[in-house]
Amino acid sequence: MQFSVYQQSHIGGRKVNQDRMGYSYTREALLLVLADGMGGHQRGEVAASIALQTMSALFRSQATPYVKKPERFLEDAFQRAHEEIQRYAREHGMPDNPRTTIVACLVQHNCAVWAHCGDSRLYWLRRGQILARTRDHSHIEHLIAKGLADPGERGTHPDRNKLYSCLGASTPPKVELSRQSVLEPGDVLLLCSDGLWGILPDTEIVHQLSTHTIVQAVPDMIGMATAIAGPRGDNTTALAIQWQGAHDAPSSGDEGMVSTLMLPEGEVTTRLAEAPAASPLDDFGDEDIEKAIAEIRDAIEKSSQLLK
Repeated sequence: MQFSVYQQSHIGGRKVNQDRMGYSYTREALLLVLADGMGGHQRGEVAASIALQTMSALFRSQATPYVKKPERFLEDAFQRAHEEIQRYAREHGMPDNPRTTIVACLVQHNCAVWAHCGDSRLYWLRRGQILARTRDHSHIEHLIAKGLADPGERGTHPDRNKLYSCLGASTPPKVELSRQSVLEPGDVLLLCSDGLWGILPDTEIVHQLSTHTIVQAVPDMIGMATAIAGPRGDNTTALAIQWQGAHDAPSSGDEGMVSTLMLPEGEVTTRLAEAPAASPLDDFGDEDIEKAIAEIRDAIEKSSQLLK
């Protein structure tokens, strides 16, 4: 496989960056994940971190070198992350579960399939056109689908921030899966939090990704969104790839280009962009989170054979 990849996050006007993102790949499979911890609940950044680590660990155990059942993998991984967040809350006696939205995409055999819970989005672009975009699991999107609200109300409706699916809540997450989509060289996949798409219209996102490389477009969009949002702006995060093909060609030398041709068989490379989880004054610090993550990895290793 060969692809360009770039990821970036900005804390905005918040005290804590609750967004998390990252990617993992083998010679034949690529997993992209972005999670946006929900600020209305305690320790959303913990939920987002656990979600990313759980997804990464499951990919590591099942991508040998590709995932046999990609749709099932995404559903199982979301459910496992949901359960791990709930377990963390129980073990730490938290009065309210941490929660996070999530979007993930699995690319292999020149095809992409993605899943999401909440309002973290995926865009699939080709030659300046949006071929697909996830539909937010929000009340406003439900109203628009029913014809009870106008699409122009997405940014102003009083219920625009009400979500009906996430990881970590007391109710099971609603996981929405795409169909497998065949990629062409030059296609762009963008995963982003609402700190980006809530500020920049789709037309601007398309313009940036169509007229610049992702290495230029992603930081430019992050900068634009944070500048427009100002001192009260949300965390703003984006992870993008530009697909070059399933079969590796000689590397072009472009910044951010990844070629898996020389990756040893059985090896998994992971790049998780983990922001500092919390202030040292918080009850649950980095050591608590690292301990939880180690437990997740151990549990997944022991049960990975059951999920295949």
